[in-house]
Amino acid sequence: MFPTDKGDSVSRYVGEVIQMIKESGVSYKLTAMGTIIETETMDQALAIINQSYKVLEPHSNRVYASVKLDIRKGKMNRLEEKVKSVESKIGKVDQ
Repeated sequence: MFPTDKGDSVSRYVGEVIQMIKESGVSYKLTAMGTIIETETMDQALAIINQSYKVLEPHSNRVYASVKLDIRKGKMNRLEEKVKSVESKIGKVDQ
């Protein structure tokens, strides 16, 4: 999520959103192309999305957001475990 009317660099605004996510206490991972959050419930995820918009809305007349959801009950720490699982299989497809 980022403002579209603030020029080429919007890192200042994204940084404000990341600070809010950090303060919320949910697990997150900042990447070059977006931010991944991990929550226990859909309501928590939607609350973070809503709060992210509220952080940006006062600064911008237009905010872009792209959201993907991967819902798996009973599993946490997937931010690291999913990556480890793939990395453990690199180069092993045809072996």
